[in-house]
Parts: sequence; structure tokens; C-alpha cells
Amino acid sequence: MRDPLSALSDAFTSFLFGKVETTRLPVRTSTGQAQAVYLPTAAPGLGDSGVIIGREVYSGKGYIYDPFQLYGQQLPAPHWLVLGESGNGKSALEKTYVLRQLRFRDRQVVVLDAQGEDGVGEWNLIAQELGITPIRLDPTAALNGGIRLNPLDPSITTTGQLALLRTIIEVAMGHGLDERSGFALKVAHAYVTATNTDRQPVLMDIVEQLRHPKPESAEAMNVDIDDVRAWGLDVALVLDRLVDGDLRGMFDGPTTVGIDLDAPLIVFDLSHIDRNSIAMPILMAIVGVWLEHTWIRPDRKKRIFLVEEAWHIINSPFVAQLFQRLLKFGRRLGLSFVAVVHHLSDVVDGAAAKEAAAILKMASTRTIYAQKSDEARATGRVIGLPRWAVEIIPTLTPGIAVWDVNGNVQVVKHLITEAERPLVFTDRAMTEGSTDDLLPEDIRAAELEAEQRAARIEHQQRMNESSESTVA
Repeated sequence: MRDPLSALSDAFTSFLFGKVETTRLPVRTSTGQAQAVYLPTAAPGLGDSGVIIGREVYSGKGYIYDPFQLYGQQLPAPHWLVLGESGNGKSALEKTYVLRQLRFRDRQVVVLDAQGEDGVGEWNLIAQELGITPIRLDPTAALNGGIRLNPLDPSITTTGQLALLRTIIEVAMGHGLDERSGFALKVAHAYVTATNTDRQPVLMDIVEQLRHPKPESAEAMNVDIDDVRAWGLDVALVLDRLVDGDLRGMFDGPTTVGIDLDAPLIVFDLSHIDRNSIAMPILMAIVGVWLEHTWIRPDRKKRIFLVEEAWHIINSPFVAQLFQRLLKFGRRLGLSFVAVVHHLSDVVDGAAAKEAAAILKMASTRTIYAQKSDEARATGRVIGLPRWAVEIIPTLTPGIAVWDVNGNVQVVKHLITEAERPLVFTDRAMTEGSTDDLLPEDIRAAELEAEQRAARIEHQQRMNESSESTVA
């Protein structure tokens, strides 16, 4: 029985202000049950400035990404790591991303193209479409008028030239130069650059000076001339490989005239180089330093440096250190480094684990395509993915990836336009069962199945987390 005074007060209040809201008792529940009460919500995106990648799988919203727009606000660094097994869409993502970035006038891209078919790199079609001639480095064609890059090109500073020579030698030898060998190289380089003023110095000049050092080189340090010659012998033998060995013709002459470093797209075609030989990291070192001193300039352009088969860089400590410096230096001048790797274990368990960890740390954006369960768990531990994302990775279908942009984790379906499709899918001969041969309704059915499977995994993960919190 209500108090008469309270009833009278409620009646008077209702007369003045209208009906009083009914008081509801609170309901105690778990987060797993309560999520059915609220309408579905989606995590916030990355803004509306940049290039369209595709759409978020769970919400259906468009997914837009641009490291230059996000840098300094949501990204501490503009560098990007792409992971995943072959045939899941890494190559298609790279190509459409570059094509869409080049729609902006202040963008410029360099691609190290290490794969190919029919004697050309897989970026050849895109280069042709844009009217670009790839820089094809081929030891079999170099002697017959092929492309040359000169490590002693005058456009590279003398400090950069010496650093490049040291890196080449250290990569080939597999260990660092000792002080005596380094001294012999330094005095040989100083003499060559000082005496060759009417033409570009070339590697053969360095080799000859190492074999026959000048007396003044020994006198400067008060050592015997025979000692200087002995200190430089191993260095001369390594450089001789670039002059008269299996890499001859690509680096032993003046830089080829006509290489356009102002083109919107620069493609280094490395498809004729054996990926598993010592030639690849040597070539990467030369291209890296050459670009550092001739391409990256304070002209307010935004530059993208995309490297396929990137474990060849990160697995060599000396080349990894070089690229680590390039990343730190380039960040101030608007450089976004994109490394494409099949498996994270290729680099974190390699010879350059320390350098690899530093480079991975600088990559604030990570995109992971389908991997096997054990590889997905290892990847999740190294880069700090949430558990639900790790569980989804093995179930992803081609074209769908987990994106981690500085902790903002989304599942994204990459979309390709009809205009881009002929330029992107260049390996049909090797992928007869690829999605490119499926009917549109079959592709959509596969996408829906993958989305539903991913949603079930995420729902189960949230239920598990809510149960754990209730028990706690």
C-alpha cells in the first residue's frame, strides 16, 4: 500500500508536467548476452582521405588507407609490411595500391620487381600502360648494351660511394671489413676520385688501385707499400666479381644515359637475377644506396619504395642496416617503405634477426593474408595481433586480409576494378584454379562463406572473453 502523501505528490506532478516515467529495475547480465540487446556497431575507420583499398568485411564500409595522410596522427611511421603465402592476393594489392597512389600528382614510386614470366618482370604491363621503360638488370644482356648502374656515379656523394663499396664487399664476404682492409679501400677510393676528373670513375679503377697502390697511400700512415697491397687483396678479389665475374656488365661502367628518375614510376626488373644467389643482396645494396643519393630529395614529393622478395634484404645484416638507415632518413623526406614477405619466419629466424626486428618495428602498418595455423600464431606473437585475428588468418580466402594499422585491426576485402584487372593478374598460366576463372556468383558465394566463417570465429572469441571476465 502506497503512502497517501506520495500518491498525492505524484498526482500533482503528473498534472503539471505530464506522466512520470516508469522506474525500471536494473538487469544484471554478461557482456556475451548483452551484445544481443544493442544494435550492431562497427569499429571506426581510418578517415576519408587517401586511396580506396576495398571494404571492411564485417561492416561493409569502404576501407581507405594512405600512410602520408595518417602519418603523425594515427601512424608513428609510414612504412608497411605485407605478409602471406603465394596466391592469396599480395601482388594484386601492391599493384592496385601503386596505380591508385599515382593518381595523385605529388606521388612517385620505385618498385624492385624480383618476379616475372616470359622473360620480363610482373610489373612490365603496368610500366607499359604508363609509358615507362623498366630498368632491367640482366647479367646476360649487360655486355650487349644493357642497363648499368655505376656505384661510383658522381651523383652519389663520395661518402655514399665509399659506404656502398663497403656494403658490397661485406655482403659478398659475409662479414665486416677489418680496419686494415677498410683502410686499403679508403685510400684506393680517395685516389681514384681525385685523379679521374674527366670521366666517371668505374670499379675497375678501384680494383687496379687496390692491386697496385701508390707509395703516397702507404706514406700517409707510415706503413710499408707491400702491407697496403696485402690488406687490399681480398677486397680487390670481391670487386673483381663485379668487373669480370658472374655480375659483370651491370655495375662496371658509367651509369646508362636516359634513366629517368623523375618518372612517376621507376621499375627495377630483377627477374633475371637468381633470387637465392649472393647476387641479389649485392644488387639490393647497390640499388638502395644509389636511390638514397639520387632519388630521395627534399622536393615535397611523397615517395613509395616497394620491395618484393624482401627477405633478401632483411636476411643480410649489412643490407638490412643500409635499408634501416634509408627508412630513418627517408621518413623525414616523405618516404613510405613497403616490404613484401611470404613468411615472417623467413626473416626473424635469419642471420639478421636484430636488424629484421628493427625494420619490422618501423612498419606501423601490417597486412596479413592467409597463412597456416602455426605460422599465423608465430606472426601474431611477433607483431602483437589480437587472438581473434590470429584465429581468422588460416581461414581467409584470396583477396581478404587482416589489416593492423597501429593497433586498429580490421578484416578487409580488397576490391579490383575491371580496368585494373588485366594489369594486375599477370600469372594466369600458373593459377588455372584462381578466382580470376570463377563466375561472379561463385566469387560472391565464396566471399560470403568466408565472411560468415570469420564472423562466427569473432563471435565465439567474444563469448569466450566474456565468460572469462564473468568468472574473474
